[in-house]
Amino acid sequence: MGNFAENLAQLESIDDFSKLELFDAAGNPVAVIENKPGSQGSLKVYRHLAEKWGAINPDAAQEGLQIYAEHTGDARRNPGKHPNIDRLFEIIASGASYTAVLTPL
Repeated sequence: MGNFAENLAQLESIDDFSKLELFDAAGNPVAVIENKPGSQGSLKVYRHLAEKWGAINPDAAQEGLQIYAEHTGDARRNPGKHPNIDRLFEIIASGASYTAVLTPL
């Protein structure tokens, strides 16, 4: 994998979606990633992972950390700076699995 920008360029478009929501096993909302500046890259990453893996689970999270490339190291050094990457660390540590729901525009 390349750097984050190169990796993003290879992922599916998010132009037709307004947001992606994550739900835990009990159906409780966990997070929302909106299609707006500052979170569009994460929306692309999470969309890709959800479609490839069927959920955001530890395997998906591992791939996500590779896609985030240089931002993964920054997130490790600066907890809280990259909440969508922090969530992937938490999924790996806990073994959690979240259902992802994409909302079309």
